[in-house]
Amino acid sequence: MKYLDEFQDPALARRLLAEIEAAATRPWALMEVCGGQTHSIIRNGIDQLLPEQVELIHGPGCPVCVTPLDIIERALEIASRPDVVFCSFGDMLRVPGRDRDLFAVKAKGGDVRVVYSPLDAVAVAEAEPDRQVVFFGVGFETTAPANAMAVFQARARGLENFSMLVSHVLVPPAIETIMASPTSRVNGFLAAGHVCSVMGTGQYDPLAERYRVPIVVTGFEPLDVLDGIRRCVLQLEQGRSEVENAYPRAVSAEGNPVARAMLAEVFEVCDRSWRGIGLIPRSGWRLTAEFARFDAERRFDVGDLTVEEPSECRAGEVLQGMLRPDQCEWFGTTCTPRTPMGATMVSSEGACAAYHQYRRVAIPVSVRRG
Repeated sequence: MKYLDEFQDPALARRLLAEIEAAATRPWALMEVCGGQTHSIIRNGIDQLLPEQVELIHGPGCPVCVTPLDIIERALEIASRPDVVFCSFGDMLRVPGRDRDLFAVKAKGGDVRVVYSPLDAVAVAEAEPDRQVVFFGVGFETTAPANAMAVFQARARGLENFSMLVSHVLVPPAIETIMASPTSRVNGFLAAGHVCSVMGTGQYDPLAERYRVPIVVTGFEPLDVLDGIRRCVLQLEQGRSEVENAYPRAVSAEGNPVARAMLAEVFEVCDRSWRGIGLIPRSGWRLTAEFARFDAERRFDVGDLTVEEPSECRAGEVLQGMLRPDQCEWFGTTCTPRTPMGATMVSSEGACAAYHQYRRVAIPVSVRRG
């Protein structure tokens, strides 16, 4: 009972859970796409409160987690150069490369700085014209508009000492790759509300129709997630496969037209590799030819730097929903947040980090039903 009492509205949570239980007449496997939703699910015990017919599978929705090792090594190489100020959000500093991370580079004298906005890095470039300033642009569609604006502003201010190491990935191609896999068990998706607040919901309609899966756009609060699960289960039980917006307070069908226009001007779609998954066609963004001079890979000639993913880390299976974090033999022993084997244990949105921080023993059925 205490788990339900921790919800903002325990009565509504009970009602949503009761409706899910009443609707689910057979087993359904749902995948939440966003790592923020994964943390909400594990932190609030939602996976343990659901009826046994409903299984939640954690998807590849953590941008830090899916950044490939090649990109991490390129970041480390650039950050190690004495003429470079390397700016990044804090969650990238502990992501392990082959044998070091950005904290290690900083400890050896590299000028690695944590910033809170890509525009902070633009300001550094303006204030220090004799240094090369690089911003590590990582993320899904959510963070891309601000990164695009940073490049746009750098050009407008004539800052030839600013560049961006781009590792942007897109959600719809990842969903398609998962559904096209012959081993996929996913019956429906909870789509990330913040991504759809930028891009809208139109990209999901062809996927729902082609693969006959419901896709419900949800937020990140526990009640948002429960409502998304309820709507997804109802669609499955009724034989429907539609895109449904359960987050209308933040998401519209068209998304944010101004942000999308900025993205279209600065970025173009390209093939991208995802850590632990591999190459997904047309699943990322790169700078257009007009802004190519701000591409850090080109400026520092690191585009050909490649390394092999460590075979012992099973993060790829976690990211594809094939393995729960606590089913990995390294989880919580060899692999911990202090000694991570992969990015899924480092990132604040990683599934492995969520399980390590929040995982509880199974809640007895009598309490779940209470």
